[in-house]
Amino acid sequence: MDDNSRTNALVELGRFLRLSGYAFTTITPLSHQRVYARQPPPEPTLRDIFGWSHLFRERALSRNIFLALNNAGAAERVGDKFRSRVRFSTLGDQLFAHSAFPTKEADAVFFGPDTYRFARTIRCSVDQSDLPMRPRILDIGAGTGAGGLYAGHVLSHLSPHIVLSDINKRALEFCNVNTALNRIPDVSVAYSDLYAEVDGPFDLIISNPPYLVDADARTYRHGGGDFGWDLSLRILQQGLRHLSPGGLLVLYTGSAIVRGVDLFKDAVLDLLKNDNVNLSYEEIDPDVFGEELEAAPYDRADRIAVVSVVLRKARQ
Repeated sequence: MDDNSRTNALVELGRFLRLSGYAFTTITPLSHQRVYARQPPPEPTLRDIFGWSHLFRERALSRNIFLALNNAGAAERVGDKFRSRVRFSTLGDQLFAHSAFPTKEADAVFFGPDTYRFARTIRCSVDQSDLPMRPRILDIGAGTGAGGLYAGHVLSHLSPHIVLSDINKRALEFCNVNTALNRIPDVSVAYSDLYAEVDGPFDLIISNPPYLVDADARTYRHGGGDFGWDLSLRILQQGLRHLSPGGLLVLYTGSAIVRGVDLFKDAVLDLLKNDNVNLSYEEIDPDVFGEELEAAPYDRADRIAVVSVVLRKARQ
């Protein structure tokens, strides 16, 4: 099955779910595992199948929904039952397709609590901005495309052009699905290692990159370096060259706090000390992924926080 056929089938599936009134909020993998481990539902609902990733029999779905899932190559047979290889999550009025639970594959495409916090960060940042009409928006490491497509929804009155870029080809497939599913116009998708294959300048750059040290180096999770924030620093450093004068860069990422010191904040301030930018740095949530503190390198940290870095490039 070619990419276009899979994309069309997943879009059709998402539209069927939307018409059914489907809604699902995706939680952390650890919380999901705790809920999933409970007694499975005898008659699984759409939320059980496409949210919690429970097994189901073909008769649990309408013919149209099962055919769309099967045509997308996402109906995995497990004994005499099936499992959806895709999940759907809601963000406000939008619906996003992403990888099924558990997200163990190296190229898994994740959606979860960070996505919701990232969306709020985007809204707060652009509400206080003065972006021009038809702004060019770039979502670096777009994953599902949720950040860029949410920004496109919030800024629809400005008729933006949106570029969703990622180095994960599976992520780009989901970007195409979610663009069509949410009917966001003027969107292009780019296979790119950060900014390598995109042409600037951009009026708004947003990014929610991987920010943990992952032993399996999974694309959606591993940020590199001692504490996982090397990728975030590269996005900031290279991003300035791709911003238009007065342009805005919104980075949502994580920082390990070690003996009371935010090492990532120190690195950001040092990196940008000679650049003519207006910088805002905010701790959004003081304690996420607490289970990581049990193993290296986070066994040296007090906690892992999520933070936003918002910088505006000076106007010439």
